[in-house]
Amino acid sequence: MSDITDQSSPRVIDPAELRRKYREERDKRIRPDGRMQYIDVSGTYEGFASDPYLAQSPGGQPREPRTVDVDTVVLGGGWAGLQMAVRLDEAGADDFLIIDEAGDFGGVWYWNRYPGVRCDIESYIYMPLLEEVGTIPSEKYAGGPEMLEHARALGRHYDLYSRALLGTKVTRVEWNESRSRWAVRTNRGDVIDARFLVIGTGPLNRPKLPGIPGIETFQGQAFHSSRWDYDITGGDWSGNLDKLAGKRVALIGTGATSIQILPPVAESAEHVYVFQRTPGAVFPRNNRPTDPEWFRGLEPGWQRKRMDNFVEVMAGLPVENLVNDVGTNNRQRFAKAMSGPGGPNPAAMQAMDFEVMEEARQWVRDNVEDAATAAALMPWYDYLCKRPLYSDDYYPTFNRGNVTLIDTDGKGVERITERGVVVAGAEFDVDVIIYSTGFQAQAYTYDAGGYELRGRDGVSLADHWRNGMHSLHGMMTTAFPNLFLIGGVEQAAISINLPHVASRQAVHIAALVSRFVGDGVVVAEATPDAEQRWADELARVHVDMSRYEAECTPSYWNNEGKADDIRPTTQGGQYGRGPIGYLAVLEQWRAAEVDRDLTLRTAVEASLALAETRAP
Repeated sequence: MSDITDQSSPRVIDPAELRRKYREERDKRIRPDGRMQYIDVSGTYEGFASDPYLAQSPGGQPREPRTVDVDTVVLGGGWAGLQMAVRLDEAGADDFLIIDEAGDFGGVWYWNRYPGVRCDIESYIYMPLLEEVGTIPSEKYAGGPEMLEHARALGRHYDLYSRALLGTKVTRVEWNESRSRWAVRTNRGDVIDARFLVIGTGPLNRPKLPGIPGIETFQGQAFHSSRWDYDITGGDWSGNLDKLAGKRVALIGTGATSIQILPPVAESAEHVYVFQRTPGAVFPRNNRPTDPEWFRGLEPGWQRKRMDNFVEVMAGLPVENLVNDVGTNNRQRFAKAMSGPGGPNPAAMQAMDFEVMEEARQWVRDNVEDAATAAALMPWYDYLCKRPLYSDDYYPTFNRGNVTLIDTDGKGVERITERGVVVAGAEFDVDVIIYSTGFQAQAYTYDAGGYELRGRDGVSLADHWRNGMHSLHGMMTTAFPNLFLIGGVEQAAISINLPHVASRQAVHIAALVSRFVGDGVVVAEATPDAEQRWADELARVHVDMSRYEAECTPSYWNNEGKADDIRPTTQGGQYGRGPIGYLAVLEQWRAAEVDRDLTLRTAVEASLALAETRAP
């Protein structure tokens, strides 16, 4: 192979040359600052995190401060928090309060309102509780407005708005030992005490801003994609961004958000400069409308079955692929390559990986007319090094005369000036900058909410885990009684379909809370022995991905290329048997081992224990 970037087709894969190319592209993107290259959206940059939708939302309306004592406070009104509230309701533990800084339910779908936004996961398995609410997604991959409306429908259907404080930022959360209650305080003067606390504040809410020198000096208009400003662009989710007419726009980032933003922006702006550090691997989406007759004909329990089927397919099990899209079909191809008569075959897996990524590069060749632009858009890394992306119109948009790709050869933008963006010494004058750089996906579950969490004796969770996370199932930890974490993947399990695992964690937590309330338990805490047993189990089933990640181009999946500098909460990683095994563990534990692994105290026992600790 004389030139691996040559545009000729068909391609012959040379594994040695391809691996050399992958490493070359990786090495030019390694930075000493790792994930510290991003800056917090506070202080000077606080405007990038402000809520442009609050005034028109339920949480934006004036209200008096609340003083209440409830059984459970749920922090977060996205998919995790909503499902938690629903399962508490179903379990009869309906004395709860939901708190969210966003002005309405929806989580990431409240924040992500940029033009063209839609989900990469099939709507029928991604949107929770479809059967219960009666929502019929309009497409296989429904758009953002449908996601937001479904979240609102959940709020209406389950009467959650009357049990929610929206547009409310939590400022302090502390365990009150004498009262066996969590004390929650907010920026709106609320005084809330709760027996149990569930944190479902997912990481996809806090914007991630690149630490490019000069951001604050730009004299034009700028915003983050998760705080889309339609006062600047005009139009709506469907496009027609009329206020961009005659304007030059800089789009910084080429990830999952950017590939959706670019087409509608390019239709309206005078010119769009797309600044790329690392190209994504974009595959066909093949979206299609939902057949209403097919949907109505589905048998009861279909969504649970379909969600379970998805994780089975992604785990490589030999089952029918109900979702049947590019992502699941690729996974089945990998599974087939690994299922030889001699057992797992890493060489076969790598050969299939090369083949799939070559198809991604061929998709570029088939859709981008300019050879140099096509070459710059090609991804050079293994399939799972970065999030696979899906779009049918991203690549063709580069054929427009008003779209220019500025490839930074892995270095990123050099600086921002008063007039525009500088790359390799060349300045591009623009009127508007859109930072499409995602969320702080590696934030602590509680840290994403912007508050400090303090347990027994005032210890913060950050200090408690300073030398490494220790937990029971990734959801409970010693010194933090009556606390549950939902939706996190650290020491738990992850499915690409994130709401799925959260839905089953919600069932698990609701069953525990219901039991504790019914039995008069006021304090429930994981024991150190239970945490150690879970740590031993994590170690036993651990899947070592370090070599794979070390070969990957930097991304948030491998700590921006600094895999040896992982934050404490990743100690133990994810549960190695995946979501199927993890969810089975929860069910078995709940049926047989609760009393062994938790310290449970009634009100009298808790009072006696407190008195003993205070005795001279």
